[in-house]
Amino acid sequence: MYLVAANWKMHKTVAETLEYLELFLPSVKDIMKVEIMIAPPFTALSSASIKLDSAKKEGEYNVQLGAQNMYYEDKGAFTGEISPLMLNELEVDYVILGHSERRHIFGEKDSLINKKVISAVEHGIRPILCVGETIEEREQGKTLSVVERQIRNGLAGVERDMVYIDIAYEPVWAIGTGVNATPQQAQEVHRFIRSLINEISRGNDEKTRILYGGSVNEKNARELIKEPDINGFLVGSASLDPQRFYKIITEVMEV
Repeated sequence: MYLVAANWKMHKTVAETLEYLELFLPSVKDIMKVEIMIAPPFTALSSASIKLDSAKKEGEYNVQLGAQNMYYEDKGAFTGEISPLMLNELEVDYVILGHSERRHIFGEKDSLINKKVISAVEHGIRPILCVGETIEEREQGKTLSVVERQIRNGLAGVERDMVYIDIAYEPVWAIGTGVNATPQQAQEVHRFIRSLINEISRGNDEKTRILYGGSVNEKNARELIKEPDINGFLVGSASLDPQRFYKIITEVMEV
């Protein structure tokens, strides 16, 4: 099943989150062909969880809750961090890990991201491991080697658990720039990732989806999703508008 995930980043207050869900949820009721995930900021997770739980009691919704990050320890003196136990309490289904903004702005290394991936799997939260190259790395022909390093290091110790993990390919040069990878560029990397995770998991990757992220919108979604190894999207700015996000979902459904 395709996965279309919304990463709101540092946008939307609690009130704005609830207003969004009020508008968005009726439009996706009974959509079962595509799995939908919304990752609001930490401050809105509790309210979003309550709202989604209430909606699911009233109808059929395939909308899951995600977090944008987490720390790998259960508790401790880690000021400002959020633990997997805290996410479990809020019935969070997914967590985005290794996003390029975490890597490049906050300096997260593969070793730290790997600890988070392991912890998420252990706590029953499905990680979306983000990988991708900078424009300099692409121009130097290093795209596949960078992606391979990030995947091998990020998945160390959980190779046999790939059925519980998704991957998001997000070329850094396409995030928030309005310039997305062409379908052919994305497919080349996605095909490589599929081959790689099939190898390291020894074929235990049949439930692993490889998402594309990087300036995905309602205008380019259909052409991208047609590629055989693109299994969904991780959507940034276009997901902040419920109508635009819904349109992306409908484009995926029509393929």
